[in-house]
Amino acid sequence: MPRFSVIVPAYKVQAYLQESLDSVLSQSYPDLELIAVDDASPDACGSIIDEYAARDPRVTAVHLAHNLGLGPARNAGLSRATGDYLLFLDGDDTLAPGALQAITDRLKATGSPDVLVYDYARAFWTGELVRNRLAHRLREEGPASFRLADRPALLGMLMVVWNKAYRREYVEREGLEFPPGLYEDTPWTYPALLAAESVAVLDRVCVHYRQRRTGSILTTTSRRHLDVFDQYDRVFGWLAGRPELERWRPAVHRRMAEHFCALYADPRRLPRAGRAEFFARASALLRRHRTPGGSGALPLSLSRTDRLRHLLMRLGVRRTYRLASAARAAGLAAGRAGSALGRGLRESALRLHYRIQRLLPLRPELAVFSAYWHGGYACNPAAIEATLRELAPHMRTAWICDPRHTATLPPETTPLKPGSAAYWSALARATYLTSNVNFDRGLVKRPGQVLLQTQHGTPLKRVGLDLQDRPAATPTTDFEGLLRGADQWDFLLSANRHSTLVWEKAVPASYTTLEYGYPRNDPFHRATQAEVLALRERLGIAPGTTAILYAPTHRDYRRSRPEHLDFERVLRDLGPRFTILNRTHLTYAGTEGTPDAHPRLLDVSGHPSVEELCLASDALVTDYSSLMFDYAALDRPIVIHADDWEAYEAARGTYFDLRACPPGAIARTEDELVDIFTTGHWQGSRSAQLRAAFRSRFCSYDDGYAAERVVRRVFLGQQTPLPAVVPLEDRHPVPPAPSAVAAPARTPLTAGLWP
Repeated sequence: MPRFSVIVPAYKVQAYLQESLDSVLSQSYPDLELIAVDDASPDACGSIIDEYAARDPRVTAVHLAHNLGLGPARNAGLSRATGDYLLFLDGDDTLAPGALQAITDRLKATGSPDVLVYDYARAFWTGELVRNRLAHRLREEGPASFRLADRPALLGMLMVVWNKAYRREYVEREGLEFPPGLYEDTPWTYPALLAAESVAVLDRVCVHYRQRRTGSILTTTSRRHLDVFDQYDRVFGWLAGRPELERWRPAVHRRMAEHFCALYADPRRLPRAGRAEFFARASALLRRHRTPGGSGALPLSLSRTDRLRHLLMRLGVRRTYRLASAARAAGLAAGRAGSALGRGLRESALRLHYRIQRLLPLRPELAVFSAYWHGGYACNPAAIEATLRELAPHMRTAWICDPRHTATLPPETTPLKPGSAAYWSALARATYLTSNVNFDRGLVKRPGQVLLQTQHGTPLKRVGLDLQDRPAATPTTDFEGLLRGADQWDFLLSANRHSTLVWEKAVPASYTTLEYGYPRNDPFHRATQAEVLALRERLGIAPGTTAILYAPTHRDYRRSRPEHLDFERVLRDLGPRFTILNRTHLTYAGTEGTPDAHPRLLDVSGHPSVEELCLASDALVTDYSSLMFDYAALDRPIVIHADDWEAYEAARGTYFDLRACPPGAIARTEDELVDIFTTGHWQGSRSAQLRAAFRSRFCSYDDGYAAERVVRRVFLGQQTPLPAVVPLEDRHPVPPAPSAVAAPARTPLTAGLWP
């Protein structure tokens, strides 16, 4: 019995079917059967399915004698399914790499629920990949599994069959099957969710939903769209036989009304001659199935405008409905125009102010800094700013940051609110501009201005132009804008030769590369052990314990913060000698942090300095974060937790296989990670050998003098002599605080994971 039965119906999708089938069969989790159903397709779909069945025993080919439609074709596959869980995939859609592994991991973590809801992204024919805008409803906070009543917002998501995994025993018990006709997902999905005793969510894109330019039934004008009425009749007929679910009738009624309004508003679906009939039948169905919401109802929230549209459609007043829709469109346009006018006047005034300021002389003593998109005092710019004030006390510095971050600034630097008049004055007249990200696109670099780009990490994942073929992994596809910004850089700071080669290819421009090391790592060689002990005390790390800094990076295929570790279980297995400092990636700022539910689990996501966290810790556990390159300069143990390398590499792309040259031990699972620490191998000789090779490759210049080299070269104009680079063997980074030692080494689970 396979874990998954993946059912793929096919009709007139010969151009996409091979890609769809390959996306299933190439999954890293191979325990599956693929049931491909040829719905009497007139093209080559049948022969394609037979070819796959001939070469892969996991493929079952089903051929229907007559074209029956999507619902009956799925039923034909359903009748042959033997897997624990059922997945449905349309013949022109694809599974994302690593999807089945992620699904099976989530099913295990949530106790094998009846239904698991996962996310999707729309794959447009232009190549653009856009994630579902309601992905926030799939956040994995709260109970692992639940009843739909605990998260009714799931009923407001796209009601399709292919973004869920269904326990086959549950489907058979409930007798779920697909009806004929269009919108066949509706009578399946509502009962599947409403009747489920346990539901779980997976906050990950598992399906790429193809948006075809032509040929999609949902963008084809046809009377078949009137099938939607029969499908909702079936839903309410099913509800009539389940009195215990009566409280859901108002919610389903509202979703039905939303669906009808959306279909009526789409000019691509209904023929002009059928619009009046559609409205009349929608009105009749809304009246027939209306149940006033009582105390037991679970209605979905609606805006006042939505309630009015639903009421007018239910009353059948089509002309009034059309007038209301026109009035709403006009009101929205007027509101946008008014807001735009206000913004336009302010922006025009600021643009004029900026133009005037650019006519005034530059201020040679003024240097402006920023970090992380108007964040606080951090990273390389902060280290350079502090060293500049030390070596050139005559200089004045200003820091661009959101007002909520001004408390992080030293009193000697002036805060600048982004977009303010003072902000534009500083950009116009400062001689020196330094950031670890790009400046405002409105910046017009003047002759005499010097722009230093420090970047904020050694690139393991792809960056810049190397993301052109991975649109889902980059926040912007405006590569021309990226290059326009790079054309303004005078200097690009590089931590090592690897970074130099990557940046000069991925962001080509006429800047001068400064291969000086990262100033933010200077404290690793300048701090004292007394300062380390003080940091640990402030953070709440108990004396004598081993502090593990856990700092995973973000996932391009997820929106909410992923949970890679069961902290409660890991700390229980590690024992009282260990404390975990959990640092979430800044991408997830604003999401709920990890609660300090365990006395030895400290959420340090809001701590302003990651360098201080490095100094306070005894070891780093990360996945693919660039923090590993900085931590290696500290010469303390690093453990890589690579539980989804294939999916990460497929989504983002990397410059080298980290598994081939890691900075320490590698764990693929939580069990292996625990074993590395309980056996002591995290700080063993093999770990030290790997770290030494990694340091030699990536920490050539991180010797404690990087900031001084930058200040003397860029701000003081000294070509030579600059502080010479201290050889690796002569460096003495601050050692960790005295802490508990690991248990005696034994044969680890990870013995086969060392490169």
